[in-house]
Order: sequence, then structure tokens, then C-alpha cells
Amino acid sequence: MTKPESAGHDYDVVISGASLAGSAAAILLARRGVRVALLERRSDPEAYKVLCTHSITANAYPVLDELGLVPAIEKAGAVRNEARWYTRWGWIEPRAAPAGPELPYAYNIRRSVLDPLIRSRAAETPGVDLLLGHQVTGLVREAGRTTGVRASTPQGEREIRARLVVGADGKDSAVAKFAEAPVQQYENARFGYLAHFRNLPLHGGIGQTWFLEPDMAYAFPNDDGVTVMAVLPDKKRLPAFREDLEGSFLSFIRALPEAPPIDSAERVTKIIGLVNYPLHSRKPTTPGVALIGDAALTGDPLWGVGCGWALESAQWLAEAVAPAAAGGGDLDRSLAVYERRHRRRLRGYQYLAADFATARPFNPVERLMFSAAARDEAAARHMHLFASRLITPLRFLNPVALAKASVVNIRHRGAAVPPARLSRTGS
Repeated sequence: MTKPESAGHDYDVVISGASLAGSAAAILLARRGVRVALLERRSDPEAYKVLCTHSITANAYPVLDELGLVPAIEKAGAVRNEARWYTRWGWIEPRAAPAGPELPYAYNIRRSVLDPLIRSRAAETPGVDLLLGHQVTGLVREAGRTTGVRASTPQGEREIRARLVVGADGKDSAVAKFAEAPVQQYENARFGYLAHFRNLPLHGGIGQTWFLEPDMAYAFPNDDGVTVMAVLPDKKRLPAFREDLEGSFLSFIRALPEAPPIDSAERVTKIIGLVNYPLHSRKPTTPGVALIGDAALTGDPLWGVGCGWALESAQWLAEAVAPAAAGGGDLDRSLAVYERRHRRRLRGYQYLAADFATARPFNPVERLMFSAAARDEAAARHMHLFASRLITPLRFLNPVALAKASVVNIRHRGAAVPPARLSRTGS
């Protein structure tokens, strides 16, 4: 184990949760000279998150690159996450511009592959001690700030002191609960179920998402020829699903436009899901504590943003606090920098997601943008950048983009008018 260099601290940082966010943060902090204890409540180094979209949005590609994981996950069979989206106006099918750069991408990869991979990389990083079977049971507090954790371990109770405690322990974060981090919660009027299938061909071999207003569905191809198939219906349909989960799940998929041939595929997992999956936004810092990943913000699973934001928030935290966490700066000021960046980058997305989680049809602005994207390649590329979380909601809905979408739709309506009608009304 890494020997502590300060009599007052066992480590510079203690991270609770050794999945995607926690392992990424541990690697990035340790590379910046921070001594990290990475705690994982499960004892199995191969443990992984089961309920997930298994997709990393393109906004997180730079983090994967910094972590050095791109070659490894490509070797593991990760699939570039190209996608097309069904709407009432037809399919939105983003394509690169002629002679232009390829569209930004990241990867679809099952967490059963990704989680052990990144956790092992963290364990191999100098300055990181991976402590399996360590579950946080409380926080150590002194003078109004957190100075460590109490943990249940295979050897009994243990206290670990650190300058900073990081909660990377998911949407039901124990660290956030013990720190009494303020939280805002939004109800989700949809429920969701998913299963994994092998040999399920998809149109173009790429991901598919269905906007059925208000119901949703998606199919994401993953490593090893496995496709994740998910349905997210309005809760009004819940009684039927509860009465016959398998029958309702399969019937829902069969009724999709250009439905994948589900009956000829091999289902390789159980149908799993959650009836209640609220969105929440927590204040990502308290004195001596930082929250990353789902512990800080849990979005609507239909957008598949959780993995990408887990990686990004880990990077933002490491960039903001590393010098102070190692004892070379003002930690509270560094935490404030992280909090501002987290709020600035994600608040707008979460606002839109919470509004759409009410299971309403598209609003007028969404109708404008989605219909234009189904009719125009440039509008589809603009939509792709937003869906990849590479442009903010304000940039997605900027006046120029709205004007271009309006022109696309006006031209479409004009082209749809029969010539005879034009001659009668043109005089």
C-alpha cells in the first residue's frame, strides 16, 4: 500500500466507488501526484453495473483518450456509436458532410467488459490503492468539514483520513447522504426495461432510437455481437407490463417502425429494468466532499448520457482539485471551480431532460428541430452534435439554427404542394 506522507492524512483523496467515474478519477488524480484510496464495496474485481445503456457519448472521447483506454476498448470489441432516430417525420440519419470530417463518436461497450477494464487500470496506476470489499458507513467530520470516511471492510471497521472524500457511488450515493448534499429531484413519467440479444440485425448495423411521443425505445449494438434493446413507455402502460412483462416487452418491440427481428434473435439476459427512475441533481460539493457521476447528477436513461458524464465529471474534478488535494493549494476554492464547471456544463441538459421526462409530446421548438433534421443533412448533423453532448442546449437552439430549421421546413412544405394547387393559388 502507498505509505502516507502526511501525519494528518492516510491519503490525499478517498474515492468511494470503483466503477466508471471513481476509477477514472483515481487514475487522473494519481497521474497528477495525488495519493488515492479507491474504495469498492464489492469484493469481486470483475463486478460491473448491470442496469445501464452501455453507451459512452462522444463528449467523453477525449477522457477515454487521456486515460489511454481507446486501444484497449477497441480491442475488446467496442462498437462506434453511430445512430439513427425515428420520428413522426421519418428517420433522422446523420452523415458526415461531403469532403468533411467524420462525425464525432465514442463507443458502445458492455459494462461487464468496461468496468473490470478501467478498474484494473486504476489498480495498476502508481499512487492508487484499490481497496475491495470496503463500504463507506459514515464520514469523519472535524470543524464542520469532512476529513475522511469510516468503512466496513473484510477485516472489520476502518477509518481512513484524507483531505478530500469523493462520492462516485452512484445515484443512491451513501457519501452524498452522509454529507447531506442538497438535492433536487424530478419525477420520471416513463419506466424502462431492457435485455441483451445476440444476432439481432439492425438497419445499417448502427444504433436505433424511436421517439414515439411519449413512448421511447432504443437498440444499441455492443461488443461480441450483443445488442442492448430497451423500451421506455409512458407509465400509463405499466399495468399491462406488470401483468405480462415478457409478452408486453416483445410486443412493444414488434410494433416499432422498422422493428428489429426480435423473434429470430437469441436473448442472452433476463429482461431487467426499473419502474421508478427519477432524475436528480445534487450540489456536487460540500466542505471536504466532491460528488461525480450519478452521485452528482442522474439523468434520464433514455438519453444514454450517464457513462459520458461520469467520465467527464471525473476529469473536471481532477483538473480542478489535484494541486490542492496534494497539499499545494486552497481546496475549498478548487472545489468551487469544479462545482461551477459542473453546473455550467450540465444544468441546461438536465433541465431539458427533466421537462421531457414528463412523458409529453414534442413541444413546438422540438417539432421544428426534429422535423428539419429528418429532412436536411446539415440539420441532422447539428442534431447529432447535440445528442452527443458536444454542443450546449443554447447552441443547439441558437437563433441561426432555429432560422435554418424554419427554412428547411418551409421549403419542404412548398415542395409538397401539388403543381395544380400552385397554379390555382398563385394568381
